[in-house]
Amino acid sequence: MCEKMFVREINDTNEKQKIARLILESLTDWFGVPESRESYIRESADRFFAAAFDKEQPVGFICLKETGKDTAEIAVMGVLKEYHRKGTGTALFRKAKEIAVASGYSFLQVKTVQMGKYEDYDRTNRFYRALGFMEFEVFPMLWDEHNPCQVYVMSLNKE
Repeated sequence: MCEKMFVREINDTNEKQKIARLILESLTDWFGVPESRESYIRESADRFFAAAFDKEQPVGFICLKETGKDTAEIAVMGVLKEYHRKGTGTALFRKAKEIAVASGYSFLQVKTVQMGKYEDYDRTNRFYRALGFMEFEVFPMLWDEHNPCQVYVMSLNKE
């Protein structure tokens, strides 16, 4: 991560939505469907939200939602392309994991498009695997036939 970069939790709903919009609208390769993008932006207001900043400029964010009493999900995460492979996503993940553990969750999950469908999503899959997520299940039709949903999970329990 760049030496002037930092990650902090954001609590203000307007700031969350402003950052989410800024990042997601620059990532149309992954967030190209306007209705879905707007849904992510709208829903981010009421969820755990952390953002990465280079100096004072937001360059990425991560948003968690509860999917069960023991499980949190990375609902949406985005990092500006020029900050890919520079530690930004990893720093955001570490902050989200820290909050999930402190909140008492036992598992963290994330959904993405199954490996082998699109190169951009293959990089996303490799990123989550490198963080320690493990394949849980594929739902071939959760989204649609062209985008089979891969669910990854991670145990947060320290043994």
